[in-house]
Amino acid sequence: MYSRIILNDVLKSKLITLVTMIFVAAAAFLVSLAAILVVNLSGAIDTLMMQAKTPHFMQMHSGEIDTARLEAFAEENSYVDDFQVLEFLNADGARIIVGGNSLAGSVQDNGFSIQSEKFDYLLDLGGNLINASDGEIYVPVCYWKDGTAKPGDRAMIYGKEFTVAGFLRDSQMNSLLASSKRFLISENDYAEIKNYGSTEYLIEFRLKNLSALGEFENTYTSAGLEANGPTITYPLFKMLNAISDGLMIAVILLISVLVVAIAFMCVRFTLLAKIEDDYREIGVMKAIGMRVSDIKKIYLAKYAAIAAAGSILGFALTFVFRGMLLENIRLYMGESHNSAFALFFGIIGVLLVFFAMLAYIRGVLGRFGKISAAEAIRFGISQEKSGGAKYFCLSRSKLVDTNVFLGVKDVLTRKGLYVTMFAVLVISVFIIIVPQNLYNTISSKNFIKYMGIGSCDIRIDIQQIDNISQKAGEIAKVMERDNSISKFAVLTTKTFQTKSGSGPVERIKVELGDHSAFPVKYSEGRVPAAEDELALSSINANELGKSVGDVMELVIQGKEKKFTVCGIYSDITNGGKTAKAVFTDDSADSMWSIIYAELPDKSRTGAKISEYIGRFDFAKISDIDQYITQTFGSTRSSVEKAAYAAMAVALAVTVLVTLLFLKMLVAKDRYSIAVMKAFGFTNQDIKVQYVSRSVFVLIFGIVLGTLLANTLGEALAGAVIAYFGASSFQFAVNPLSAYLLCPAVMICAALTATIIGTSGAGQIKISENIKE
Repeated sequence: MYSRIILNDVLKSKLITLVTMIFVAAAAFLVSLAAILVVNLSGAIDTLMMQAKTPHFMQMHSGEIDTARLEAFAEENSYVDDFQVLEFLNADGARIIVGGNSLAGSVQDNGFSIQSEKFDYLLDLGGNLINASDGEIYVPVCYWKDGTAKPGDRAMIYGKEFTVAGFLRDSQMNSLLASSKRFLISENDYAEIKNYGSTEYLIEFRLKNLSALGEFENTYTSAGLEANGPTITYPLFKMLNAISDGLMIAVILLISVLVVAIAFMCVRFTLLAKIEDDYREIGVMKAIGMRVSDIKKIYLAKYAAIAAAGSILGFALTFVFRGMLLENIRLYMGESHNSAFALFFGIIGVLLVFFAMLAYIRGVLGRFGKISAAEAIRFGISQEKSGGAKYFCLSRSKLVDTNVFLGVKDVLTRKGLYVTMFAVLVISVFIIIVPQNLYNTISSKNFIKYMGIGSCDIRIDIQQIDNISQKAGEIAKVMERDNSISKFAVLTTKTFQTKSGSGPVERIKVELGDHSAFPVKYSEGRVPAAEDELALSSINANELGKSVGDVMELVIQGKEKKFTVCGIYSDITNGGKTAKAVFTDDSADSMWSIIYAELPDKSRTGAKISEYIGRFDFAKISDIDQYITQTFGSTRSSVEKAAYAAMAVALAVTVLVTLLFLKMLVAKDRYSIAVMKAFGFTNQDIKVQYVSRSVFVLIFGIVLGTLLANTLGEALAGAVIAYFGASSFQFAVNPLSAYLLCPAVMICAALTATIIGTSGAGQIKISENIKE
């Protein structure tokens, strides 16, 4: 019996059935897809790091190295399971030509390595260890992705010819946010070119227990071992690998949660519309003695079938789209060992949506108990209590058209009826604006301030060479006399020891120089101005347990000196563990220097960069826009895709929800429409009234949605960004897009749906709908 009733009802209301199924499918699809992506990303990262045997602790070091002392430390330390020192040959990008493309403009520190013997392996795209033969070179996968190289290309390295034999995955340096990239060559080829570049050492440890990482790091620091370079640990390697696709998945997760909420509301729309259509029949069924539970079963069976069909369709759609979204993950990290679990969690997500939908439908059907059989048979529609707009009178309205007035008054009178549509529109605006604002923010030039980099026109890096301070001084003298440069700042990073209370001695990287010229974003406090002030990155502040106003000590020239923490800033460079100060020091060796410069005439930036490259071949000089693109480009691209997908979803939701709501409203207002027609209102008048209702609700929905997007949405996005070390996050809003284009597109979509949805009002006949 139920199957026949369901089939007849579906054939009678094909549009409502289809739209309901689409919403359930969308909710199931997004929840399933988000679950699959999360499990696959996590699993792919774990698989890559397991296959490559990523070091738990790595200290990069430039300069002299005492390998015997390091070996002795590793043998005596109970935490250490394995130890090695790898060489990384830094090379001038201009001397690396792959497939006819020079890497002179690359902001990455490109260098060469040989395959490791113990751990930290470089893998091919099949996840296998690479053994490079003489004359072969394996290129980082990012250079395949951006089109720089392809298999079989010729490569010229310091005049020596190589053949691109393939591409490699590097569990440490895969991410563009990792500032270095390793090319793999054979031992013989490495020996031939070794004298052309500068050697940097990767001091790496694998621990018996990863939970002891903090204790080991303190032990290494206390031992006073080599540390002239960034320190990176296993969790930071994992974070760097996750950030690009992780942000995209975070956006999809947000959208999926909101679409599920909308799907619930839309099912409520369609169910209420169906109840309105069947109001008299429901009254008749109650009058002849059918139990409420039996009537509910009829509707529950139909919507259970629709929800099941929508859930199956949604799960099927994940197979269509997951390959495209997993493409980047598979390229950089390979297949996940959790693939089967990913599918399982996808099914769990679909089942959760299905059963939650059934529970919600059962709750909505509870209103059957309140329907009066006599009232339903007599009127054929539910009788509402109106109120809430008694002071909003037509006689007092002189400026507003009568039809517009009646439309607005209806919204104010029956506020409860419009709440659901209003909520859906607010969520739709939220879905559009938050991803757009996130994309605009990370595309903004000022976003580099959240990365721990000052906003400038030219960035010059000096590292992996002798006499760094002297060479930075040479560039500074030239810039002082250069009239085309309006301002510049030289920032030099050195390492100092610090001790927090009774805790162990730690090393901290401090960037010295004038930080007020090109400031980064501060979540608390300000830039250091006095010589006894110190600013900490947010990650460092959390690890050291420091906040603004606290005092900490640095050991300078063998003496302890107290500093007051004056600010906490965002930083995702060098593992996010840095500090800033303005004091001068000649005792500690310089790890690297960065020079920021600003030009009054931005059009001369390219020419000025070319000039300085020609004069200072020891420095890496780049346009800051180029720097951002090459370090954050893949992340920006991922978020852009998610933003446009979110916009498409929100607009589709707006059209369908408005259409469903107006269809329900027209069915509910049959009697009122017939009365207005009897009084002489034309079909056009009635249409204007319904358009006025939609626009009125839409305007308030857009306003509230925009406010929430720029407050709650900013807080949600900030929480995700802060996880990667960028605190004090604020949206960079594009006013044209957020406040004009998006609302205009939504209004057009809603008006189109309103016109289509109210077309049925003209078919309502007075004689059939005005009854005593």
